[in-house]
Amino acid sequence: MIVQRFLSWVQNAPAGARAEATGALARAWLHSDLGDRDRDDAEIALTSMLDDPSPLVRRCLAEAFAGSREAPPHCVAALARDQSDIAAVVLARSPLLSDADLVDCAGAGDVFAQSAVALRPGLSAAVATALTEVGYRETLISLAVNPAADVPESALRRMIERFGDDGEMREAILARPGLSSGLRAELVRATASALADFVVARAWMPEHRASRMAREEIEKGAVAIAVLREDGEGAPELELAASLRRAGLLTPALALRAALSGARGFFIALLAELSGLDAARVAGLVTRPGGSGFAALCARAKLPASLVPAFAAALETPGDGESGRLSRAAVSRVRRVCEAASDVPGALKTALRNLEIEAVREEARRARTASFALASEAAPTPAAPPVITIDFQAIEAQLAA
Repeated sequence: MIVQRFLSWVQNAPAGARAEATGALARAWLHSDLGDRDRDDAEIALTSMLDDPSPLVRRCLAEAFAGSREAPPHCVAALARDQSDIAAVVLARSPLLSDADLVDCAGAGDVFAQSAVALRPGLSAAVATALTEVGYRETLISLAVNPAADVPESALRRMIERFGDDGEMREAILARPGLSSGLRAELVRATASALADFVVARAWMPEHRASRMAREEIEKGAVAIAVLREDGEGAPELELAASLRRAGLLTPALALRAALSGARGFFIALLAELSGLDAARVAGLVTRPGGSGFAALCARAKLPASLVPAFAAALETPGDGESGRLSRAAVSRVRRVCEAASDVPGALKTALRNLEIEAVREEARRARTASFALASEAAPTPAAPPVITIDFQAIEAQLAA
């Protein structure tokens, strides 16, 4: 009887009153001790309100049902497919929506509805993967910044493929905990490519020069990632090498930079990936870079024979550990060895000369930074400025006199 009166009343009631009454009825259905007959009648009444022309009414219904496991599933499913500002309320919270529901709603929804799905706590890997295929840019940024979402590495890689040229997207992905070294390298590549495209589009630099600088930055980034230390353990160099090979970034130039930077573990991983040999066996051959076994290893890895003396000279140069930075001593020694040889291509000599310039400049930058730090520590603390007070009453008295 009460429900019948409710349905008669809502036909002529204003939207605000209908919304308030609908919310109250929904809460009563969830939390009051209604009899079976009244409960069934109330459910019919609430279902009928899904067709109310006012979004305010449907939104009140969505807010009442969003967080409840006891809500009528058909009402929640209908609300999840309503206009985006209503659908987002249940898409973000409702425990009654299955992964299939979420994928379906995300595929048909706009960026607002998709972002509500992306920010759900405990979002499954299946839904996250689906979002990376159909999601808008803003949706995928929301997904990346959701620490409670289970986002597989393949999904993150797809996000980089689609929106790697977007700085906010790269920052959001980079901030995710536990990011693999391979994905970090792909982010470096995406950043370098975006910068190269930017300077070429502005006509600040010829395309060939921008491409070369981007390649150099990718190589530097890969070496830096390889020598990262987290919780006292080495980064997975073999995984990084495999990822770089899949991306077409595992080049002789990268191997040479790794050797000249003292990144021996990364150099071993690169040669293991290129040669197909076990990393332990490659490590044994690398300890004797002047031997025939090392030359055979380079041949199996399809590295140019002209690089073998350069690799040997770099590996025989004492270093200060795997710093990830070019060693000026190593570059200078390798350049001298290669210039003394008659069969070294001019391109390699030029590349070594450029690497030596880079090493010298990096060394100068570090020295300058250290000098500024020492100067800042030695500088006396400036005295606090004197406090000046003005007696306005005395001034007014003098003026009055």
